[in-house]
Amino acid sequence: MPFDDVDMTTTTLMPQADSTAHSQTRTLVTIATYNERDNLPLLLDAIQAALPDADILVIDDNSPDGTGRYCDERSAADKRLHCLHRAGKLGLGTATIAGMRYAIEQNYDVMVNLDADFSHHPRHLPALLTGLNTADVAIGSRYVPGGKVENWPFYRRAMSWCVNTYARVLLGLRPRDVSGAYRAYKVEVLRPIDFDRIVSRGYSFQEELLWVLKRARASMVEVPITFADRERGVSKINKSEALAAIAILFRLGIKNWLGIR
Repeated sequence: MPFDDVDMTTTTLMPQADSTAHSQTRTLVTIATYNERDNLPLLLDAIQAALPDADILVIDDNSPDGTGRYCDERSAADKRLHCLHRAGKLGLGTATIAGMRYAIEQNYDVMVNLDADFSHHPRHLPALLTGLNTADVAIGSRYVPGGKVENWPFYRRAMSWCVNTYARVLLGLRPRDVSGAYRAYKVEVLRPIDFDRIVSRGYSFQEELLWVLKRARASMVEVPITFADRERGVSKINKSEALAAIAILFRLGIKNWLGIR
């Protein structure tokens, strides 16, 4: 049965931060941005406070509000900050892949991804990295003991629960939070991935990537986080992208259940 085709270890972890270990590891924090000029300055400050030795890569999709321009101006005086400019709004999945390819090409040990809207607070970064002491992938999880969601109405909570349950059943994923983007990866488990074969370009990318990693026998741990709705800027989620994600997950689920590689 597809659920058992891989011995994927998934646990819940409430780690204590180990700053010494972090300073000895080359870490890249990636952020995909589109019209996040109001959030980016504070977010960069918070990331650098949490992980002073980490590099940061901002992947900007030609934001009309000047997000990319701000990144260029700041990176000119900060060697820890790098900016990748893309021609337009090409999708969250492709932006994350661009960050992963950069981490591989530049020989980082660890790559971390988080959203640009402060829904993923950087204060959780040290704990997330500590999760990699016991696993290949550390997932910032809203749905394990210690994790929680703030400032979401009931319908958003219900929608998130449905999407996670839908993806976990279809793809045979064991983590409880498979749709969130707040994750840390050992770069060594990303190197073998053929990113050109990943179907998702939008919001189903997070689930598909875990499915690919599961089939590659990557171990996973969930680290509790507090997820908070954005305070500044506008959400990029729209109905058409959500429906497309559901359709992609269904097609992947068929492949999973039929055992198609």
